[in-house]
Amino acid sequence: MSDPKKSKDAEDILSEFHDIHTSPEPEPQLPSPEPEPQLPSPEPEPQLPSLTSEPSPETRHNPEERDVIFVGTKPIMTYVSATLTQLSTRHTVTIKARGKRITQAVDVSQMIVKRMNTVGYVISDVRILSDSLTSQDGKTRNVSTIEIDITKN
Repeated sequence: MSDPKKSKDAEDILSEFHDIHTSPEPEPQLPSPEPEPQLPSPEPEPQLPSLTSEPSPETRHNPEERDVIFVGTKPIMTYVSATLTQLSTRHTVTIKARGKRITQAVDVSQMIVKRMNTVGYVISDVRILSDSLTSQDGKTRNVSTIEIDITKN
């Protein structure tokens, strides 16, 4: 199979590839556009500090003890392995999904609880929510959300 013609063809292809990628071609020079005059930006108005302090909406009760796995379009086993990885270091992990992906979130939780029953994972809490979202066409739509907490016993 070591035909001298085939090795010659391979050498030709490699040399052409090498020539194409090593010899830079001059890039065409575009005329630079004239800069537009800059208008002075108005100074921001000073804001008074608010008297009422509102709690941050992103505050969670125990951020060290809970992680969230968002279920999307990847294969189910991706979320199962991500959840098991988090459960190896955390006490509680939340699996969260919206809309069509709710069934996948339930499947992920059931795979962990049913198939890993010797380890002692249990579903500690299930929350079902509905969020109002504005779609791209401007309409307000309600989207269902599920949050499943899995805890290690």
